[in-house]
Amino acid sequence: MKPSSGTRKPYTGTSRSLVLALDIGTTFSGVSYAILEPGEVPKIHGVTRFPGQEHVAGNSKIPSIMYYDKHGEMKAAGAEADGASVLAQAEDEGWIKTELFKLRLRPRTMTLKMNGMRLSTLPRGKSAVEVFGDFLNYLFRCTRSYIIDTHANGQALWHAVEQDIQLVLSHPNGWEGAQQTKMRRAAVYGGLIPDTDEGKSRIRFVTEGEASLHACVLNGLAADVLSNSSGHGFIVADAGGGTLDISTYAIRGTLPLVIEEIAPPDCVFAGSVFVSRRARAFFEEKLKNSKYGTPDSLDHITKRFDETTKRLFRDSKELQFVPFGSPLDRDLAAGIRGGQLKLTGLEVAKLFEPSVVAAIESIKSQINASGGQVRSVWLVGGFAASPWLFAQLQEQLTPLGVTVSRPDTQTSKAVADGAIGFYCDHHVSARMSKFMYGVEYLREFDASDDDHVARKHRLFELPSGPKLLPDAFDCILARSVKVKESTVFSRKYCTEVTNLTTLSVFEVEIWCFRGGDVIPKWILRNAENFSTLCYVRADLSPLAGSAQPKQGRGGKTYWTIVFSIEIHFGLTEFKARIKWTDNGKTR
Repeated sequence: MKPSSGTRKPYTGTSRSLVLALDIGTTFSGVSYAILEPGEVPKIHGVTRFPGQEHVAGNSKIPSIMYYDKHGEMKAAGAEADGASVLAQAEDEGWIKTELFKLRLRPRTMTLKMNGMRLSTLPRGKSAVEVFGDFLNYLFRCTRSYIIDTHANGQALWHAVEQDIQLVLSHPNGWEGAQQTKMRRAAVYGGLIPDTDEGKSRIRFVTEGEASLHACVLNGLAADVLSNSSGHGFIVADAGGGTLDISTYAIRGTLPLVIEEIAPPDCVFAGSVFVSRRARAFFEEKLKNSKYGTPDSLDHITKRFDETTKRLFRDSKELQFVPFGSPLDRDLAAGIRGGQLKLTGLEVAKLFEPSVVAAIESIKSQINASGGQVRSVWLVGGFAASPWLFAQLQEQLTPLGVTVSRPDTQTSKAVADGAIGFYCDHHVSARMSKFMYGVEYLREFDASDDDHVARKHRLFELPSGPKLLPDAFDCILARSVKVKESTVFSRKYCTEVTNLTTLSVFEVEIWCFRGGDVIPKWILRNAENFSTLCYVRADLSPLAGSAQPKQGRGGKTYWTIVFSIEIHFGLTEFKARIKWTDNGKTR
């Protein structure tokens, strides 16, 4: 049973269109697409041929790396950037290698433990957004060539759709509105869309967790769970190069398939790249007195560890070897013989440990947040292929009555396929709010409240008389609330102005509180757990005509303005707006 094909509806648009899903991963990237023909059920295709990879049939992912010259111009990217000729040229001409650039877009609230290693420097005169844009541009060009080369009348097909290509960009569960804005700017910079409202509206965002869920549905992996609407929850754990994205769902209906998120999603920096970073630091210490302790040797040994030992490691009781050189390479004091570096199983397990612990903690907290509904965990993503990670999760979670499984028809870039599935099928009907959202309001002063007295120096009076304190927090949307796509959260506010000209630039700041489920009384502007989500601006000057002037204390004239703040949260993007009534009409 393959639920996806049975549940996908024919495309209802009136003209042919193209949707591309670009999945830029921390270490590897991939592209999937669907040609949308009116009245036909969309079929998902993957870009399986990239420059520099022609010899590898059907490989659908390329390394997320680029080389720039000294002037900040991109010279090579993807699989080509890994080729011997490019490496030689890069060394001769002093090119800069740029990798892990996706991690530079992270929210500042997500701290990155790099074990003393640094992210590679940005090319001259380039921001993180521009580097991301260059890679988007590269993937887009590869996709254009692939479609033109592999489809009948490919040139005509591309020409017909190129002015209205829909894009789906996937990102870690922990990315928010600010990161989506940066990705949108990168798409403009990379020339994928014009810098207009129409252009920007052609981009959708999906979290990697939700895209992975759709990929599981597409592959029919979930068939046994999906055909059983007992309401049991399941976790999709997308273990990638940089992040581990944990999302928790339950089936709410099978015909059509309806899935709801039942816990706020989580995102931790515990991907496979951190195992490699720890390995390099470990090798540096182990080989410091050996001729193999030079930076170039360490880079090479770490790369070989990545390609062999890290992927195959499954038993902490067995000796492990990193094959990196020729039979003539030996340094018995450092554990090197016959071109192999000998390690104990416990040493290798220790390199995995922080990532494994973070994964288990995150999954356990999701199980708790879902009220114990979770019965199964699906491990997907590139790092899911690690036998050690899989075995450790099984060992820790089985006693909790939770089965851990690894989809065997795992495509290397499930996220890109799942992102197209998200665009076409839209199986998730409700999501859980991850944080608390609200605005600042003015709280009436209470002389009997010590908290208020301590803030007395900030007191001010409204024209109508009451004494008020600033920085009070009013919650519009609480944490862990189930949000349907059509739900709007709205609160009504009023303000008093003494000058009507200020209405033309009326602005409200939307705050995000990450400190748990208890609604805070006050906004602490410099605290770690408070941040500005966005500003909503509106021109309320049309209200000047209908607003009634009033006399305040001391004969001062003022006007009362009533408005609402609305938060739309159901889709994978956050939207906020100001609503007001003018001459009986809602604006």
